[in-house]
Parts: sequence; C-alpha cells; structure tokens
Amino acid sequence: MLIIPAIDLLNGHAVRLEQGDFSRVTDFGSDPIALASGFADAGAPWLHVVDLDGARRGHWCHLDLIADIVAATGVPVQAGGGARDPAQVEAALERGVARVIVGTAATESPALAASWAARFGPRLVFSLDTRDRRVLTQGWIHGSTQEPVALAAQLRDAGAQRFIHTETSRDGTLHGPDLSGLSALLPLGVPVLVAGGVGNYADLEAIRDAGAEGAIVGRALLERKIELGPAITAARALPGRARPSPTASS
Repeated sequence: MLIIPAIDLLNGHAVRLEQGDFSRVTDFGSDPIALASGFADAGAPWLHVVDLDGARRGHWCHLDLIADIVAATGVPVQAGGGARDPAQVEAALERGVARVIVGTAATESPALAASWAARFGPRLVFSLDTRDRRVLTQGWIHGSTQEPVALAAQLRDAGAQRFIHTETSRDGTLHGPDLSGLSALLPLGVPVLVAGGVGNYADLEAIRDAGAEGAIVGRALLERKIELGPAITAARALPGRARPSPTASS
C-alpha cells in the first residue's frame, strides 16, 4: 500500500482544515516546497497537493506553486482543487502534474466524466468526497442526493480508473478512517485511495488490510503523530506484522 503525504495550499501556505471547514485552519508554514521536499527525502512515493483556493473559486490559483513542488521534489504529484474543465486538466498536466484529481465536474455530470476519462485515462483520479453517505461538490460546500457507491459505479462504467474516497467529517480530525465506506467501494474493482482521519499506525494497518491502494495522510504527518519512514514500512508489511514504534524516526 502507498503512503501519500498531503499538502493543502491556502494563500500560498501549507495548511490543514478540520472537516473541510475554512474557518478551522491550522497553518503549517509559508514554505510548502520545503515541506514537500522533506517528504520526498523521507521516501514519499507520491505527493497529494490540493489547491484550496482553487477549490473555492473553480479554477487553479496555485498552479505555479504546484509546478514548483513537482520540479523541486522529483516525486510524482497528484493535484486537485482547480480542474473543472478539460483545459484546466491539460494546464496541470503540462506543468508536470502526474495525475489530476477531479470531483465536481464528474459528480455533476458522469456523462461528461466519460469524455474526460477517454481523453486522459490514468492521468485522472476521481474524487468521491462524502458526508453522511452523500457526495459533496463545489469544494465540499454543497451536498447532493447522490450515494457514493452508485456514483462510483457510474464513473467506473464511464472509464474511471482510480478513486479517492474522503469522508469529510473525519478529515483533519485524526479520529480514524472511514473503513465502511472503503469496503463498500472496493467490490467495484477500481483502486481506491483513502483520505481523512488517519491518526496512527493502526489506522494505516487497517486501511492496508481492508485492501486500499493507498492512504493519503496529512495532519498525522504534519503533527508527527506518525513518521513517514515507519508508516511506509507498516504499509508494506504483511497483516499481523508488528507495527513500528510511534517514537521511531524516519
């Protein structure tokens, strides 16, 4: 299983929101490039970067900064928050982003998602952002009546090759991932990356054992509840193997 460090960008800073609430922001510094480079040096196989300003405004606001992260780290980056049309997907890919995360455009029009999937293939990852088993759109601002598994099945049939599942009520809380939501999605046969709620090594083991392709981890790494090196080791271990000590360094 992959451990993918998350960096959220707001006003040029690396931040974390709690439950997607822009009024509950923790600032982790004005140098996201240095933060990303630290994760790369510690062995991150991918980086997950979200343009929070872009998510609110419907277009990229920090694409230059994301491109600088790509160039500085040499690690593949999946980025989201600003891709609401094909031109914005293309813009990110042209700047070196390896995968573009799309949410609102796909959830509001699975038919449109099919044309995107045909055009971009594995360079897209479709985000299923949920609360109370319903899909959220527009940067987690608006709820919908869509049920995530039904939507995911439509997107799979439209050509989606990878999902990110975030239970927004857990995001930034360190209170554990939504394993039931993951388990409901896995029978669709599409790789799933899990985001939201990871607080310790046991959470990573549970996500690994459930069958996820990867775990996206933000606050737990930034607050050093876990260290990236031991987390990667835990993710690669077979079920039942002893987990690393929480005090282990990377």
